[in-house]
Amino acid sequence: QVQLVESGGGLVQAGGSLRLSCATSTGTLNYAMVAWFRQVPGQEREFVAAIRWSDGSTVHADSVKGRFLISRDNAKNAVDLQMNSLKPDDTAVYFCGARLSAVRIRTAASDYGYWGQGTQVTVSS
Repeated sequence: QVQLVESGGGLVQAGGSLRLSCATSTGTLNYAMVAWFRQVPGQEREFVAAIRWSDGSTVHADSVKGRFLISRDNAKNAVDLQMNSLKPDDTAVYFCGARLSAVRIRTAASDYGYWGQGTQVTVSS
């Protein structure tokens, strides 16, 4: 079974940057849409950003707009999330989700059937 694999999490000071990457265990990302979500204990998974693979269309949550940027890396067959100007409120486990269809960009976690194991992002004040 193909698995999504996130990487790039870590500890950073407020104002700093991190770059997350989402790839697959086989090296081939054959999904129509890939998204990043984040979750803190006791809360629901929150939408961060999504990208439609066919045309590169993107959507970003208002809370990260202007600070985070989702992009596709065709050479690596991966989807990256560049996170700048990080805040302590961005601290969470970040998950990569994927779906096979992409008529329109989806922002609900329930719309994604494939998930990675998550990567911890901690922003210190």
